[in-house]
Amino acid sequence: MAFSPPATLSPSKVSSFKDCALAFRFSAIDRLPEAPSAAATKGTLVHLALEHLFDREAPERTLDHAIEDLGRAAATIREDPEFTGLALDAEADAAFFAEADQLVRRYFEVEDPSTIHPVGLELMLETQVDAIRVRGIIDRLELNAEGGLVVTDYKTGRSPSANYQQGRLGGVTFYALLCEELFGVLPAQVKLIYLGDGLTITTEPTEQAIRALKNKLRALWSAIATACEREDFRPRPGPLCAWCSFQAYCPAQGGDITLVEAARPVPVELAVS
Repeated sequence: MAFSPPATLSPSKVSSFKDCALAFRFSAIDRLPEAPSAAATKGTLVHLALEHLFDREAPERTLDHAIEDLGRAAATIREDPEFTGLALDAEADAAFFAEADQLVRRYFEVEDPSTIHPVGLELMLETQVDAIRVRGIIDRLELNAEGGLVVTDYKTGRSPSANYQQGRLGGVTFYALLCEELFGVLPAQVKLIYLGDGLTITTEPTEQAIRALKNKLRALWSAIATACEREDFRPRPGPLCAWCSFQAYCPAQGGDITLVEAARPVPVELAVS
């Protein structure tokens, strides 16, 4: 029986399919559970702290208040399965929060938050491109001095090499597309802030880039639909395999793909019936 394509495409799903079609299937179609990641959970924590910070009035966005906001975010994250599933010992727990503290402090080396004019934080946007539902979360949408929209995305890792920068900016162009479709305005700028090393990468999206992205989405959706119809999702072994949560099911990693059926989550309607 053919697989059903996912209901929506997001930047992470686009990257997943391009990186490894089989991992995409396990995540987006089979919806197999994934082990929590310390790096991803730390990112969630820092994003929440910065969201709290930008909920404050501009004069209140100080480093001292940011550290307070990190404490608020930490109290929330400690109750989240994303964090409790890490099962950190005391030493790893202390290191985890110390690293988050360092990332928040580094943010203040990158820009002055009191000068930012946010119009939206952690915005979930969704629109239609042909038959494709596309969605994404914008970390921060703001107005620049000329009244233009700026899309800002926080990254808690280190900045990529020059060879990989264009790929990262291509992902943010996805958010520029969402803004144009939903607000009728192409952002003046998209910006990636890498808190791991304090580097900021910026670009100015163009109509040409948006058209190119739409064409890529159409081609990708066609490839996904074909893979679903043929039940043909092939693994792509490489360095990312070391961090993959699906090694137990992946033939390329010595896993058993027949285990997938039992590992799929029970649909809600069946679980409560």
